[in-house]
Amino acid sequence: MARADRLQRQRKIDGYAIAAIAPVIALVPAWLIAVAAFWWVFVQFFYVSFVLFALAWFFLGGLLFVRPIQRLALQRLLGARTPTRAERDTLQRSWHIVAQANHIPPGKFVLAVADSEDLNAFASGGHLVVVSSWAIENLSQDNLSGVLAHELSHHLGMHTIALTVGQWLTIPIVLLAKIGFLLQNVAHAATDVFITKSSFASLIGKTLTGFITIVSWLFLSMITVSQYIGNAVGKGAEFKADETVVAMGFGRQLLNALRIVVEQGQGERSSQWKDRLITAHPPARTRIARIDAQLRQMPRGKHR
Repeated sequence: MARADRLQRQRKIDGYAIAAIAPVIALVPAWLIAVAAFWWVFVQFFYVSFVLFALAWFFLGGLLFVRPIQRLALQRLLGARTPTRAERDTLQRSWHIVAQANHIPPGKFVLAVADSEDLNAFASGGHLVVVSSWAIENLSQDNLSGVLAHELSHHLGMHTIALTVGQWLTIPIVLLAKIGFLLQNVAHAATDVFITKSSFASLIGKTLTGFITIVSWLFLSMITVSQYIGNAVGKGAEFKADETVVAMGFGRQLLNALRIVVEQGQGERSSQWKDRLITAHPPARTRIARIDAQLRQMPRGKHR
């Protein structure tokens, strides 16, 4: 039993962590173009080779795996915040149960809150666990433990590494796209000013506006494609994390939390393929069925 606990608490790259590299690769071309644009501006003031500039930008993302940086920057980047005292107390009670069961120091991970009316949670970086405010306010201590165990499983399976790298690569792409849309508005306004004065200037302005618009949407479409690939991989990672939760002994708690999702009307499989592309989570009903089957196969007394 001690040996099993020791294996559970160790981080180990699984197949889904490796597969998660695919959406990151899909981002690289757009990322290189975006970084090249910022490099061109930078070298107007300080010369540095593009390779060195790009490598420095890339490896700077490694700071997102440092706990203090996750507390100060990453959680804000993901739209999360530091828990209030009441939220921290609630989270800590459930988190200590999960951490103790896996022989992990409770302070090793950063707990954060995302303001949301849905039962939701996610993991990022090397230590960040984000839980929705609804889950903290409405789940019992046991059920919240099941949710936290699921997010810990993502960290133990190293599922968050490629995800966090992808989030970092997305930043310059989004920034460049926003700059593009801003320039589009400027060019459009300038076109309106000169349209009555020069048909040639109007043509140039409209051409420039159209080009900037196409480039900006092209960048965003690359992010969308990467997200679709990531979502396809993510569904398998969710099932794998659920299996780990059951092996930890928190399968029943997670099962009960997922049943609440179903009661809220969010557990059905979408009938539209487009809707299935934009979600990284399998249907709650499917997850419930798989967890229940795994629990039935375990010897009596092995799950809580």
